[in-house]
Amino acid sequence: MRQSLLKTIFFIAACALPAWSSAHTGVDSQVHPSFFTGFTHPLLGLDHMAAMVAVGLWSALSARRAGIELLWGPLGFANLLLVGAMLGMNGLELPVVEPMIAASLLVLGLLVVSRLQLPALKAALLVGVFAIFHGLAHGLELAHSPNAFQTLAGMLTATVLLHLAGLGMGWALRTANVWLVRLVGALVAVFGSVLLLQ
Repeated sequence: MRQSLLKTIFFIAACALPAWSSAHTGVDSQVHPSFFTGFTHPLLGLDHMAAMVAVGLWSALSARRAGIELLWGPLGFANLLLVGAMLGMNGLELPVVEPMIAASLLVLGLLVVSRLQLPALKAALLVGVFAIFHGLAHGLELAHSPNAFQTLAGMLTATVLLHLAGLGMGWALRTANVWLVRLVGALVAVFGSVLLLQ
């Protein structure tokens, strides 16, 4: 189980490396013409993938028990990502979108490392604030795309699946291999710090 999980993590990281520096830079509406390209975008952008998986990891690690409590973070992120995307598609532009996306990685990574427990609503709002900025970036990119809603549906589908992957990994490792999960969280935080310094 442990070896196969490590292989899976390595494979996901290897697939994401080519897109390390390309996420959120100069992406226009022509890059996202369909559900499929919307679906693959979070999988190929390391910042997106790291944030989505980290939300799931933190939710699993900080939950006191199985059940709806596991889903507050992912639900908050996915719903406010949609809100942010709709705002972006309607022309809202903020100068701090990129720094806030980088900050989200730093904070989410630290949440995974610390396993900080928050009440469900506070957890949803915390990750949701960052999700708005992720959504704004996509909404601005999709503002003039004829297939914007198909693309957004693809992105949301991939987002939910990445949250579930993080939840599954976090729940499986919440009592065993804690060092591995904390290492993943530390890497996400370092990645966010690097992006903030650029």
